[in-house]
Amino acid sequence: MTRPAKSALVLDGSEIKYRLEAERIASKTPVHIDWVRFTCLLRNAPTPSADILFPRTTNIWIEREREVLRALSELPDPDFFPAAQAMELAVEVAKALGDSFVVASDVRKGHDFYRCRWSIERNGVECGWIGFLASSESPRQQAQARTMHANIWGSACTFAAEGWNHRIATIIEERNADITRCDLALDFFDGVEGGFDSWVNDYQTGACDSGGKRLKSNCVGDWLNGRERSLYFGSKEAGKQTNCYEKGHQLFGVDSGSNWLRIELRYGNKLRVLKPAMLRRPADFFAGASDWHALQLAKADAIVQPEPVKTTGRLALETVSAEVVRVVRWARETAAPTLALLTKHMPLEDFLEFATASRLPGRVRKFSESELARSFASVFAKDSTVESACHAFA
Repeated sequence: MTRPAKSALVLDGSEIKYRLEAERIASKTPVHIDWVRFTCLLRNAPTPSADILFPRTTNIWIEREREVLRALSELPDPDFFPAAQAMELAVEVAKALGDSFVVASDVRKGHDFYRCRWSIERNGVECGWIGFLASSESPRQQAQARTMHANIWGSACTFAAEGWNHRIATIIEERNADITRCDLALDFFDGVEGGFDSWVNDYQTGACDSGGKRLKSNCVGDWLNGRERSLYFGSKEAGKQTNCYEKGHQLFGVDSGSNWLRIELRYGNKLRVLKPAMLRRPADFFAGASDWHALQLAKADAIVQPEPVKTTGRLALETVSAEVVRVVRWARETAAPTLALLTKHMPLEDFLEFATASRLPGRVRKFSESELARSFASVFAKDSTVESACHAFA
């Protein structure tokens, strides 16, 4: 996952705190949206304006817009229209964030397997981007080439104009886009009773358990000296992870004496569908994560209606099945000649030992044997032929 350059994060801690406190008063909610990513199909992206498609030579264009046209004109013809659509989306996003945000005038190298990006900047510093075009010719990347992706970093969310989250939610709905990540942050500027250790104790005593199970944890920072600590629990693979950390140490330094603590709930679209309502009612979705999250939010005197984002059984099955079909398709289209040669000339017992001793393909390694077994049964139950199963998830 692409993160902003370190220079983009070196912001004045006091100003960040002031902005977050002002936002809390204006929005009447203590939950701050700290990161948003969404993807939409090119066919749902904005149509380039007539001025982009048919540029005029009159002096109506300011210098920045002339530079944008120049950058577009330098692209190969097949790339022009997607680049123009991505630029229009970048303009929409920048406008939704506020007057201090602009789209950089040059096409830059892309991130996260997108070949190119338009950067969104504030005060000359990148704080988000719109990715477009595929970085390779692989089938998977060609599917990505039919999309564009918006990545709005925390630095943009913090300094965006009031109501930006509602405007971004509207863009997502209008473009029929899929939210792929949304971070919800709850700040305790003066700390909490019991301090950071109270959250550690909550985890250790089972208060953070989900479905009766202890969630995986990860500890980052200088734990032996009790500073700059982060406690992660949950799973990115399941689409829900919580990070409790000492925000004051991050922004002001460990010697500042700052008691500022933050709980950051990170939702992803793996096995979950993230609704635009999450941007409009972040506190409800924060409280819906678990009883523990709702209890922490109650400490901030928030009145909410908890709304969980549950995993979808069908979506989970289809995610596994899609990966299984890709493996089958690869074996049929790429490895089949080699497999045919081996089965023809290699003794059966050697072939079986060779096949069973190999590791699972990387794309299915994260799934359990039972999930894979159910998926294979589901895929091939659709039809008796591999061909039909592959086309079902193409």
